[in-house]
Amino acid sequence: MAPRHFLTLNDLSTDELEALVDHASFLRRDWRAGNVRDTLKNRVLAMIFEKSSTRTRVSFEAGMTQLGGSAMFLSPRDTQLGRGEPIEDSAIVISSMVDAVMIRTFAHDTVERFAAASRVPVINALTDEYHPCQLLADMQTYREHRGSIRGATVAWIGDGNNMCHSYINAAAQFDFHLNVACPEGYEPDAALMETYGDRVTVMRDPADAARGAQLLVTDVWASMGQEDEQKARQRAFASYQISPSLMSVANPDALFMHCLPAHRGEEISVDMMEHPSSVVWHEAENRLHAQKALLEFLILNRLG
Repeated sequence: MAPRHFLTLNDLSTDELEALVDHASFLRRDWRAGNVRDTLKNRVLAMIFEKSSTRTRVSFEAGMTQLGGSAMFLSPRDTQLGRGEPIEDSAIVISSMVDAVMIRTFAHDTVERFAAASRVPVINALTDEYHPCQLLADMQTYREHRGSIRGATVAWIGDGNNMCHSYINAAAQFDFHLNVACPEGYEPDAALMETYGDRVTVMRDPADAARGAQLLVTDVWASMGQEDEQKARQRAFASYQISPSLMSVANPDALFMHCLPAHRGEEISVDMMEHPSSVVWHEAENRLHAQKALLEFLILNRLG
């Protein structure tokens, strides 16, 4: 049987995503209760990193350990991938020795090519186009605090980047509407907007996007690989900051999320992380539990 991959949220059905998020919440409760779980005993996850990481590496490595398996860290310096070996050749070899592969890289084409040649599940742990694992944690976090997100309005404030793209996919899969507030020239991918135009509204004014919304989300103004654009982006995004003032026009029960790391004083005000609406630390921990649920689903071809 061909392996299931997780390169974008669209690789799973809505029912599968809903069940996966519910299972992630169960795994969170089970872990906090101190229960031992060994569903992935003797299983191995290869973790390929071409981009640096804190939450992704810790959550996947800890997650495999907590499920009784193990994870190995592979950087371009440690493998032939960094010396020009074709992606497909590396995929054939690595996937013959492990049970799943997680890749954090730049070009989305890299994970697609690797998955096409792999005999085991491949997980996109971030590319320049999508960040689906973060959306699993975000959807889990919203559900644990407010219940189903179906029918809600979500406001994305900032760059139309990989996180924004995954939020567009989530709007379709989890049935909510996404308001995107961004400066001209920083809109989400045009093809994605054309496909999901009924789910997304692009605006210029952050207050218009946030008004009445149940969830406000943002990301850094300059992502990895865009450091040379930092000053230009600071000028363009100067008014695109989530703050208590912006939260005040949202729904009174609105939540605030950020995938981290956050730049206080830029995309968020210096006091936003401590705001009563903020669930960023809960959201960050849920990367661990959402990915454990995903690993069980892909490796065992079932939840739990």
